[in-house]
Amino acid sequence: MISGRIAIPSEGQGGLDAQRSGHFGHCSVFTLVDIEEGEIISVDAISNGEHREGGCMVPVNLCAEHKVTALIAAGMGLRPLQGFESVGIDVYFDQQNPDVQSAVEALLAGQLVKMSPDNSCQGH
Repeated sequence: MISGRIAIPSEGQGGLDAQRSGHFGHCSVFTLVDIEEGEIISVDAISNGEHREGGCMVPVNLCAEHKVTALIAAGMGLRPLQGFESVGIDVYFDQQNPDVQSAVEALLAGQLVKMSPDNSCQGH
């Protein structure tokens, strides 16, 4: 059963109704969803840091500072994927769910797989 803080790259102000961002490094905010024993207990949002070329570690460090244990993303390059892994944040791959709530529900239902170097973006 999943417990911990999940980050989802989001558009606008974030929240469960927000659209997921297609590019985690350029998202407006990260919606933070706290899970205990498979249930959502709180939702918050934090602004993403400035993203510039080679700055893919900015979101990694931001999420680590906010005690994130897992992240749901539609894709990312190998370098940030390795960065998340190095700070103990599991990255789950999801290109099916367009909004934060459905992405979180898919994770809780065991429908998402951990991202691997094989499904990382090769152009980053």
